[in-house]
Amino acid sequence: MERAEDAGVFKLTDDLAIVQTVDFFTPIVDDPFDFGQIAVANALSDVYAMGGTPITALNVVCFPNSTMDLSILHKVLEGGLAKMHEAGVILLGGHTVDDPELKYGLAVTGTIRPKDVIHNSTARPGDALILTKPLGTGIISTAIKAGFASKQAIDAVVKSMTALNRTASQVMLEVGVNACKDVTGFGLLGHACEMIEDTTVGLEIEAAAVPLFPQAREYYDTGMVPGGLTRNRDYRKNQVDYNPALPNFLKDILSDPQTSGGLLIAVPQGKAQTLLKKLHAKGVKPATIIGKVVAENKGRIKVT
Repeated sequence: MERAEDAGVFKLTDDLAIVQTVDFFTPIVDDPFDFGQIAVANALSDVYAMGGTPITALNVVCFPNSTMDLSILHKVLEGGLAKMHEAGVILLGGHTVDDPELKYGLAVTGTIRPKDVIHNSTARPGDALILTKPLGTGIISTAIKAGFASKQAIDAVVKSMTALNRTASQVMLEVGVNACKDVTGFGLLGHACEMIEDTTVGLEIEAAAVPLFPQAREYYDTGMVPGGLTRNRDYRKNQVDYNPALPNFLKDILSDPQTSGGLLIAVPQGKAQTLLKKLHAKGVKPATIIGKVVAENKGRIKVT
């Protein structure tokens, strides 16, 4: 592939291709079992974003043998394996290295029919933009690390981050969409910019329509802002035009680095309500129309 897609696709036959990706990171929650589940859900998301079905995986592990009890690693791997079982993915093995900081994730292989591949750069003017998970995992994870987050906030963010994007992927394949990108470390605006780089379209996003974790505003106001948010915002500042009346929180959370975030889907306007209703019926309740694809403002995003 010539563009930076979410995963690599290699065509084997006219009817079969493999999808490959790898992702791993440091813990963002305290519970090792939850961390294992989140890391696996996050790694599988790239395959789902392209419309593929993950089938096998290899563990990628960095572990500080001299400073951390091995039981913690066991819990991490148990959580990861449980999430793989839920996804129908077979663990083939993996590799572990001694490292000063714990890291965990997967190298994933999936399958897809070449004609079903969903690219991230093929949105068309008039498409509706649908986001399937709320934003704010970066802010809340920062609050967790600071010992500031409430149990309610932790439970909500863990539930979201451990949720597979499998259902959303299956529904969008069923309905038929034009483009898709999973929202992770570069934030909503960063990944949205990737969708329109070197294309003939732009995006309009309605900030007030974007689903958010309720506690994100509270923690933002107390200074729980991850460094990645600032870097994401500054990196894309020349591609984004904000309504000057928007409060700083709404501007900034659109750049909040997400872990195991949702799918950002560009769907023909005539199919948007059908897709939304099917997503809600299948349990993807946060899914929301947050904007549209436009012919003007090529390569730029207008946030209203």
